[in-house]
Amino acid sequence: MGWIYLVAAVLFETIGTSLLKLSNGFSIMLPSIGTTISYILCFLFLSHALKTIDMSVAYAVWGAVGILLVAIIGIFVFHEPINLAKIIFILLIVIGTVGLKLVN
Repeated sequence: MGWIYLVAAVLFETIGTSLLKLSNGFSIMLPSIGTTISYILCFLFLSHALKTIDMSVAYAVWGAVGILLVAIIGIFVFHEPINLAKIIFILLIVIGTVGLKLVN
């Protein structure tokens, strides 16, 4: 069940970060409210995940998968530039997280 909570936490963190971009510094009401609700749900689910998953693993997975998803959204939705260096460094984050899970 912990991994289901962690997936939910990652999804809400990704939604919250995307809405944060749309909130324009919390100056647009609807995305600002969505950001706040998404982050509250994100941390609620993360706290439940931490009951059964080691903190080091849960936080690394939460961060790495969130970074990966937000980067993909940034590229495809917000038309952020992509280059080889960005891809390599994001992959290094993911590889490091997988390595942490394997040794834990």
